[in-house]
Amino acid sequence: MSLKAKIEIDGKVLEYPVIEGSEKEKAIDIAKLRADTGCITIDHGFLNTGSCASAITFLDGELGILRYRGYPIEQLAEKSTFIEVAYLLNWGNLPTQAELASFEKKVASYSKLPEYITRMIELFPKTAHPMAIASSVTVALSAHYPELNNPNPTKEQKDEIFALLLGQFKIITAAIQRVTTGQPLVASNPALSYTEDFMSMMGMKASKDVAKALDVLLILHADHEQNCSTSTVRVVGSSNASVFASISAGIDALWGPLHGGANQEVLEMLEEISNAGGDYKKALERAKDKNDTFKLMGFGHRVYKNFDPRAKIIKKACDTVLAQLGVKDPYLDIAKGLEQTALADDYFKSRNLYPNVDFYSGIIYRALGIPTNMFTVMFALGRMPGWLAQWKEMRETKETKISRPRQVYTGATTREYTDLGKR
Repeated sequence: MSLKAKIEIDGKVLEYPVIEGSEKEKAIDIAKLRADTGCITIDHGFLNTGSCASAITFLDGELGILRYRGYPIEQLAEKSTFIEVAYLLNWGNLPTQAELASFEKKVASYSKLPEYITRMIELFPKTAHPMAIASSVTVALSAHYPELNNPNPTKEQKDEIFALLLGQFKIITAAIQRVTTGQPLVASNPALSYTEDFMSMMGMKASKDVAKALDVLLILHADHEQNCSTSTVRVVGSSNASVFASISAGIDALWGPLHGGANQEVLEMLEEISNAGGDYKKALERAKDKNDTFKLMGFGHRVYKNFDPRAKIIKKACDTVLAQLGVKDPYLDIAKGLEQTALADDYFKSRNLYPNVDFYSGIIYRALGIPTNMFTVMFALGRMPGWLAQWKEMRETKETKISRPRQVYTGATTREYTDLGKR
């Protein structure tokens, strides 16, 4: 028996179907609500609104569960690689050895940027934020690959786009880092693994363990359901804009400090605490004071009402990086002190303010010598396969329509125009 939801408006009772997902999540299908009643729903921030049905990522914030295509994030972080996870997100299944080798080769074939893209990166002012550069040159790729701007791309074109942007954005990220820090570019080496090649282009010399830790960090960022930037990619893509425009828009959305910029804000907070003497207990007391402007960054999450499962994994990766590189970072001591004290404090526990993935990622980037303003571009590099998989799924879903939310108007009612001389 199919489930129904009853809604009563002005004494009239109407029934609407209830959709149930594969993990028993339920949603009321209100597609005909306005036509039936003249009413719409309003949901600030879309906290209770499903914009699509998706088979890519499952997230249960109450239980602290995150799975890509059914695979627990804990297993993927331990056993998989970023490039294999990218394949999984896009095609829905883990690849065979032959499929993975072929995919790696295809991604590696995009080992050189178009010359004008490199020149664009070099022409930006040295003071430009790396995210501004990343967004600009990503959409500029559309000029070099005009055939991939097809509003109705073929399967072959979508597969090409996936490999192309994974390969090209890795080089873009490294080039931005090198140029903005006044260092010469390092050519991509297709013989290396995806992460090792990226580290080489960034000028990093590190062990296999450090490369694995960075790979894990990219895996943790690969997708996260319908977050702000992913929703932006889908909204822009719903107009049949090119994939380059859609991904560029996602980069812009990620830029915000409430989204991808949060790890940068965590490090700035740790720096503030360090400069004030390193008293993290005092900082926590300030965070509890409603009259204090200090904010505890890296704790809590819009969807997780439990411990962010990614934070548990990334904490181990952070310890590995610092141990392998021999880094003695005072910020880590402050971070650990904040975590341990907050987790034992009823104020934070009662509000479900647990450390999230941003809490430790900034420390890893800092240990690797990555400038603070590059942190969000690193996030974008990790999120690229998720954006692309979500864009592809959206384009292949027959129910997709151009996104066009409604509103409840609260402005002035009809007024008569007054001539300028009479005002």
